[in-house]
Amino acid sequence: MAPLGVRRAPAALMLGAALSLCAGCTDAEGLHSEGDSAPVTAPLSLWQDIHPSPAAPGQSAGQPTKVPGLAAVTSGDMHQAEPLAVVKADLAEDLRKDKGSGRLVHPATAKKLAACEGSACPVRTPVLHDLTGDGKDELITAVDIDGRLSELRVYTAEDKAVVRVLSRRAVLEGVEVAAGHLAVREPTSNPTYVSVSDYVWDDGRGGMFLQQLTLDTCRAPERPDRPCPETG
Repeated sequence: MAPLGVRRAPAALMLGAALSLCAGCTDAEGLHSEGDSAPVTAPLSLWQDIHPSPAAPGQSAGQPTKVPGLAAVTSGDMHQAEPLAVVKADLAEDLRKDKGSGRLVHPATAKKLAACEGSACPVRTPVLHDLTGDGKDELITAVDIDGRLSELRVYTAEDKAVVRVLSRRAVLEGVEVAAGHLAVREPTSNPTYVSVSDYVWDDGRGGMFLQQLTLDTCRAPERPDRPCPETG
C-alpha cells in the first residue's frame, strides 16, 4: 500500500479535470462536437429544504462511547485489555442500543460474534498503536461481516475504562497508521482509484475524526508497485 501523502489526487482536482476534458462532447445519441467547450455552470442543489433528523441519544457511531461490562484498565494502556472481549462487549451494546436496525452494527455480525469462540470469530488480528500521542497504545481491529464489508473499531483507555473512539462500516481496501493518522482506503466506481479517509485524534472531542478525504491510485495486491488495471 502507498504511504500516507503519496500520489493522492484531490477529488476536486479529478472533477475539474473531468469537466475540462468532457464538457460538451457527449449526449444520449453518442459522441459529437460542439466546437469550443460549453461554459461550466454552478451545480444545482437538489432538495435543499429537506434535512436528515439528528441521531437519537447514544446512536451516533462516530462519537466516543464507553464500552460497558469490561474489567477496569488500571494501567491506562490497551495492552491490558483482552481484544476479543472488548469487541464482543462493544458490538453487544450497539445491538442493544439500535434494536437490530443496523444503524450502529450489522445485527447478523453481532449475533455471530456473540456465539463464536477464539480463532473462529471473524475478528482481524488486533493492532496496538499510539494514535493519541500520549505514549500509550490504542487498540485497532475490525470485524468482517460477509467477506466484503467490515466493522472497523478503535478503542482507547480513559479513566480506567475502555472507550471506543472510532466506528466505521466499510469495504476495507486497506488501513494505514502513521504519525497519529489512521487512513481508511476504500474502492471507488473507478477501479484505478481508491478513496482515502484520513482520521486524526481530536483532544477537545476525545475521539478520532475525519480530517481529509482524498483519492489515491489503487494498488493491486499481486502488483504492489503498479496501479490496478482498468478491469480491477
